[in-house]
Amino acid sequence: MTTNPTRILVVDDDAAMREVLEMRLQEWGFDVCLASDGNQARELTQSYEPDIVISDVLMPGLSGLELLRFLKMARQAHPVILITVQASVDVAVEAMKQGAQDFLIKPLDYGKLKSTLECAKRDIRMRRGFRKLGARLEQGAGFREFIGTSKEMRQVYDFIKVVAKSDAPVLITGESGTGKELAARTLHELSPRSHGPFIAINSAAIPESLIETELFGHERGAFTGAVAARPGCFELADQGTLFLDEIAEMPLPVQAKLLRVLEDGRVRRVGSSEELRFNVRVLAATNLNPRDAVQKRTLREDLYFRLNIFTLTLPVLHHRREDIPLLAQHFIGKFNQRHQTAVVGLSSEALERLQKYSWPGNVRELKNVMERAVIVARKEWIDPAHLPPHIQSSAVEADPSIILPLGVTAAEAEKELILKTLMRTGNNKAEAARRLGVDVKTIRNKLKTYRLN
Repeated sequence: MTTNPTRILVVDDDAAMREVLEMRLQEWGFDVCLASDGNQARELTQSYEPDIVISDVLMPGLSGLELLRFLKMARQAHPVILITVQASVDVAVEAMKQGAQDFLIKPLDYGKLKSTLECAKRDIRMRRGFRKLGARLEQGAGFREFIGTSKEMRQVYDFIKVVAKSDAPVLITGESGTGKELAARTLHELSPRSHGPFIAINSAAIPESLIETELFGHERGAFTGAVAARPGCFELADQGTLFLDEIAEMPLPVQAKLLRVLEDGRVRRVGSSEELRFNVRVLAATNLNPRDAVQKRTLREDLYFRLNIFTLTLPVLHHRREDIPLLAQHFIGKFNQRHQTAVVGLSSEALERLQKYSWPGNVRELKNVMERAVIVARKEWIDPAHLPPHIQSSAVEADPSIILPLGVTAAEAEKELILKTLMRTGNNKAEAARRLGVDVKTIRNKLKTYRLN
């Protein structure tokens, strides 16, 4: 199967430079189109539709930076490589802020240019991959509000479809952040009770002194402060579903009363002798192993047996890593709308960080991480720097997007590394020093030595 060659638009007011680049790029298998200035390039982006743009910075008329801004404003997501004879940190930083793929110094190192183009091609594939993820999400890459197509999640979906039709209790287990309440809501929405209310109560979030009245209700004057009668959750959920979250956190005396209510189908408000009938399906959840909770006597064994007609165990996120790209893209779309941003997706390095992280907080933690990243990115791609420090490597690490060609002197390599690290950190010398494992004074001295100020 043959694929169309990658199309590159070369923009430079130097005719000799254009010809040399055209020859090299064609030797490497690229399709090339030439423009002598930024204005001509702006017109060609409509007719030629390049995949990559290589542009000089200093040109008469529309400069390379102005062309970059135009492409960004026009939502033309081409990787742009800027080239210049001047090694200015300020210009380099501005180029990176505007979203340039890279910033190369003339005379060009063609080995480095080739490596940079390979990175650009990788980003193009990544961009197309995120478009496919978006299309899959639109088509429904999951089930109801769940996102994921892994084997583990397909088993969850199949279980819900079968058990939702029943009226039997379901005990939902799984670590915090795996989606236990979402599973309970989905069971309710697919059940014959979907027309009725869905009432959720978190046993761990209610003071012990109030949980009995929350569940069963109370009459006026039943205790100090009970100035009016109040129905409990069983009455409120009548003809619907009651979800008891963190059931093992409920005080044992209240668990005993709950068991009696479930077995009798009648509830008595605190301070009342009248028993009220109810018609409620009960779903319960715990983030503990329920058998361990029974052994530790935080969950009554008889209540466990009463609730455990069906058990649904939700998988932790690090057991379904293949769903992380879909989940991340889903949250990017959601938070783009909320915060009016235009993030396209994750860089390959950022996605790699997400997939290697252990996710103790599961999907809830991923959701929070993606909201933070969408807010701080301020550009199309989320990079590792936009992720929380604990997800980035805690050790000093080399930036994988900085490519140093073979055959350069130690001084040239050092100069290139400092320049690119400053570009990646927005000219933040303290952060650049941290990443390079040196102090800030060393960075300042090197800038003077290499005349990068």
